[in-house]
Amino acid sequence: HGNTCFMNAVVQCLSNTAPLAEFLALGRYRARGARAEVTHRLAALVRALWTRDYTPQLSAEFKNIVSKHSSQFRGNAQHDALEFLLWLLDRMHEDLGAASPAQQTRVPEEVGGPRQGGRTPWLGWGCPRWVSSLTCPHCLKQSNTFDPFLCISLPIPLRQTRALNVTLVLQCERRRFVRVGLAVPLLGTVAELREMVAREGHIPPEQVILAEVSPRGFLRSLGDAEELGAAGEGAPLYAFQPPPARRAGCPRSLPASPGAAHPDGQRLLPAAARSSDCLHRGAGGRILLLLCNTAGAGPRLARFGPPLVLREERGVSWEQLQQSILAQLRALLRGEVQAQGTGALFRIRLAGGSAPCTYLSPQDPRPLCHPAVDRALQLSGTGGPPHVKLTVEWDMSTKERLFGNVQEEVVQDAESVRLQQQAHRQQQSCTLDECFQLYTKEEQVPTTPP
Repeated sequence: HGNTCFMNAVVQCLSNTAPLAEFLALGRYRARGARAEVTHRLAALVRALWTRDYTPQLSAEFKNIVSKHSSQFRGNAQHDALEFLLWLLDRMHEDLGAASPAQQTRVPEEVGGPRQGGRTPWLGWGCPRWVSSLTCPHCLKQSNTFDPFLCISLPIPLRQTRALNVTLVLQCERRRFVRVGLAVPLLGTVAELREMVAREGHIPPEQVILAEVSPRGFLRSLGDAEELGAAGEGAPLYAFQPPPARRAGCPRSLPASPGAAHPDGQRLLPAAARSSDCLHRGAGGRILLLLCNTAGAGPRLARFGPPLVLREERGVSWEQLQQSILAQLRALLRGEVQAQGTGALFRIRLAGGSAPCTYLSPQDPRPLCHPAVDRALQLSGTGGPPHVKLTVEWDMSTKERLFGNVQEEVVQDAESVRLQQQAHRQQQSCTLDECFQLYTKEEQVPTTPP
């Protein structure tokens, strides 16, 4: 028949729309005699398709009738299928004695109506109409406009979440490292993510520290006001649970830092440390430290062992800080290690900031009182507890001697990781009803100030 694929597509769609196919094939319509040639030919064609009596003559006759009533579709030129569908439905309205939506004029606005705001289909006056309602937020006056329609361009609901894996670093020895899968909102904030992580880890949201940790160490901490768009894309995301403020009476907590402990949980410092000069307030308090161990240099720099979190006295000496770090790594060490005198087994660098690299000095009586530590506390982000990220740098020979070939931590994947990846890998489906709900969703229309 020539370039009639557009016509074939429309006939197939109408023929497979069950209510319309029965309406035409079973002759349940009353047309206006010979004037309804287009509807009669379409009905004969649909009836033949469903009774297996189709012959090419039927589709040729349908094409000829269409060409007779519309010069636009004469000949063998290509046409748009949607354009032909609109013409065909409009023609059927005329053939069946109903006023065509294209011929109807807009009904004046009426006060009151079936719905408060948004759009509602209203089947009246022989043709479907949309009731578009507007309600003033100040005086609550409502106006309704009735618009006839022939077809509707419905929006398709898009997926509103993405899969994000978060590794929880918990204070429970039986379940220390676990990776969970979350469905996070695309347009959400870190505050929402913090709430989701808190539910997964059964900890208060204000205790959750969120940070990106790459194979080379810490990148950054996440604050509540940040958008979730890029969270976890630069590096794997970790959620740290701080150790309890008081160690006593907490049998499930991790081992405390070595050294004498005061009954109230505060470490007793040597007299030299307690009397040394510290210009920064908070020297006697406790500070949260996130630790990451690295070895190598340049392209060979790599993180090893698990990232850790501990509470430490702000006024500790280098020797005490070094011993506390070694206590956290006790499970990875090949044997007992003792720091001799003021010697340093590693270097400690402040990580995750935009400022130049800052190293804590072994000669500083109170290295955690360094001004850069104060800046790091202020920049640690809102939402979680203030903390400082430290990178513990080992040279390769010392690392091999003390830890051997220890690599990154072993993380157990929760079932939610597989489920979320599977759910977000599948193509999203939606029902026609969901498309209508999105189309008729009430909206806030912006107003122009007087």
